[in-house]
Amino acid sequence: MVHGFNRLHGIMRTVYNQYDSLVRPLRSWLEARNVQFSLRTRVDDIEFAERYGLQYATALRIERDGKSDRVVLDDRDFVIATLGSMTEGSAIGTMDTPAMLNDKRTGGTWRLWERIAEGRRELGRPRRFSEHVSESKWVSFTVTQQTPELLHHIRDLTGNVPGEGGLVTFCDSNWLMSIVVPHQPHFISQPKEVYVFWGYALGMGSAGNLVKKPIGECTGREIMSELLAHLGVSDRAEAIIARTICLPCMMPFITSQFLTRALGDRPAIRPDGYANFAVIGQFCELPDDVVFTVEYSVRSAMMAVYSLLGLERSPPPVFKGYQDLRSIAQAFRALHGLEQ
Repeated sequence: MVHGFNRLHGIMRTVYNQYDSLVRPLRSWLEARNVQFSLRTRVDDIEFAERYGLQYATALRIERDGKSDRVVLDDRDFVIATLGSMTEGSAIGTMDTPAMLNDKRTGGTWRLWERIAEGRRELGRPRRFSEHVSESKWVSFTVTQQTPELLHHIRDLTGNVPGEGGLVTFCDSNWLMSIVVPHQPHFISQPKEVYVFWGYALGMGSAGNLVKKPIGECTGREIMSELLAHLGVSDRAEAIIARTICLPCMMPFITSQFLTRALGDRPAIRPDGYANFAVIGQFCELPDDVVFTVEYSVRSAMMAVYSLLGLERSPPPVFKGYQDLRSIAQAFRALHGLEQ
């Protein structure tokens, strides 16, 4: 993808948001096959016991609708756990209040991993990813408007038709701010007169170019003022903001999967010595693949299922572009300014 980096060519997107396009159809497909979903339920711990020289997951300690319960498992049951979470502890602000910064005590994902890993080095070191919020946090924001005026301005300014171009990064932004304008409607139930887009900022410690404070301390109104300044429409800011809802979202762990780590900090998908237990998601060890992608999560799940069920199958191999002559040639041309 090197040859398309300057305009982010090659990114595949769903027509609607990923929940409407992926999660809802998949859930319907699974429910039609008698898969049960337990909502308002949190897994607080997994009990293990040694049998036949192997570790078996024997029970789930859960909290359902505020009440503690214990689900007993037998040797024929399989447990597949998603470790960690990029979106754990996320908090949403308003047009007039900034989003608060939470930590791992909000929610239960990190706590579950810490509990099952205590005394079990083969299950990883979750604190390597959960206790460095200052390095893993950033702010995103969603924008909802009643008029397409701003989206048309962004289209005309950047050449990106909604849903067809990559993200737009403001190179001079002290916040390192970017925006993404998806295909409209972005939600299946989105009214025709409503328009949405989103953005984010990576520079958490710097004051804005216009708003002289870090984005983490800013309200939705202040974020919109900063954005409109970079878009060159500050003269119309008051009128645009009056028809806008901008909600900041502070995500303390959103880049935790990229934090410095050592071998063993992330457990194997099938930890050594475990019979009916596997882990999946962004915080398991998966050779050759890259975290922060749908592929990583799906590949780890495929490998977990194939292994637990004893199937002689494997997911599609990871594409290795550095071994593909066409990719090497395209990258060479791009890096030497030979692309037309």
